[in-house]
Amino acid sequence: MPDSKASFAFVLQPEFPLTALILACDSLRIANQNSGRDLFDWRVLSEDGAEVRASNGMWFAADNDLTPSGPVDVCLLFQGNLPTQNLSRRLLGYLRTQARFGAIVGGVDTGAYALAQAGLVATEAAPEVVLHWEAVPTFREWFPDAQPLNGIYMSAGKRVHCAGGIATLDLMLDLIARFTGEAMASEVANAMVHSRRSPDTQQRLDQPVDSGAGSLVSRLTRTMEQNLDFPLSLDELAESLDTPKRTLARASETAFGISPMRLYLRIRLQAARNFLFYEDLSIKEIATACGFSAPGAFTRSFNAQFGTSPSSFRAAVRKSQRLTEHPEIHRIIRRSGHSANAPSSDSA
Repeated sequence: MPDSKASFAFVLQPEFPLTALILACDSLRIANQNSGRDLFDWRVLSEDGAEVRASNGMWFAADNDLTPSGPVDVCLLFQGNLPTQNLSRRLLGYLRTQARFGAIVGGVDTGAYALAQAGLVATEAAPEVVLHWEAVPTFREWFPDAQPLNGIYMSAGKRVHCAGGIATLDLMLDLIARFTGEAMASEVANAMVHSRRSPDTQQRLDQPVDSGAGSLVSRLTRTMEQNLDFPLSLDELAESLDTPKRTLARASETAFGISPMRLYLRIRLQAARNFLFYEDLSIKEIATACGFSAPGAFTRSFNAQFGTSPSSFRAAVRKSQRLTEHPEIHRIIRRSGHSANAPSSDSA
């Protein structure tokens, strides 16, 4: 057992995943409760100390702002649907300061964006990162030399990552084991009715059975994902994978029920949807990045796949996210609206 308690700083960014934060806090609470000691303490921070809106629309109060108040043992950044819109100098400076103090610094969900922008991860010496699978294509655009892994978390020395969701608990159990031992980590896992998983557990359960790193289906989809802007023809795919076209067709039909080129289109459209969700690139830029010759062709394909146009999809997403800007003003407006509709106490 440690001689002193380990301190955690949980830094929240707008649109953060609330589930991940709850799992992180509760795992530490249970460790303290089951041990009968204060093994851990934690603070929830936001950039200005104000409450932060989570991705599900709920608001969460912060304990402090990012004014340095001394080193912590672990600093975890909780980031979600807006990974590139809030990379402020203050946030990046805080992350660098904690790293300089020797803290374990990590990112949850899309937290790898800020950590990479701060120069703490995705470096030439350590290019591997873990983040939510939906954000990987846009992350590669920002940090082309990074190597995103298809695991649920990564815990190496002073840098940690996880894909968000339940993977946050797996990362927290790993950190609890570091500070208090494997027995306590297993005790917390049991209390949370969770079976601990290895870091290289795949993020998605919809991968085909033949999905090993060297399998044909895995190599086919990886090749497609790495060639979004200039899509390869079926002949070029076959040549790149040194596999007959008929074999590729059988593999795609068996695993996904569609032809290789239809699969390729689905992969490109999913990447485009993620760009619309996470980035502020123009429709034309996204069309080009995903291999469409013109915005019109992109719009028709997107509409056929998702039942809405790219611009309408982005507008709906941004409308739900606008509440993250100046939340106190939005709350005043909402209250004023209710007051205006309510009967006046001065009316006869």
